[in-house]
Amino acid sequence: MITGMHAIVFSPQAEQVRAFFSDVLGMPSADAGGGWLIFALPPAELAVHPADGATRHELYLMCDDIQATLAALRDKGAEIARDVSDQGWGLLAAIRLPDGSELPIYEPRHPSPARP
Repeated sequence: MITGMHAIVFSPQAEQVRAFFSDVLGMPSADAGGGWLIFALPPAELAVHPADGATRHELYLMCDDIQATLAALRDKGAEIARDVSDQGWGLLAAIRLPDGSELPIYEPRHPSPARP
């Protein structure tokens, strides 16, 4: 029934953020027309957490070795927006997108249905 997930990043600097996803993160893409890139994502997982307030959605990148991943991203010119912190469930950091926003990235400790 469900064949995948389509996530959207809205940005007032969409072209620069697209270039970042392509050039810095190395995500392959297809041009849907007029330079509108649709990026392939690695395997994904979805969690549902309880909330005290309104429903919200968050997007995180995942990696197997956060220190090595952040070092490689730094070498490609990415700015680390938040240093690594141990959250118990994993190691969490964030990178800065060209529009100034942050994109969280983490090394999970939990078992994943998306990774062997």
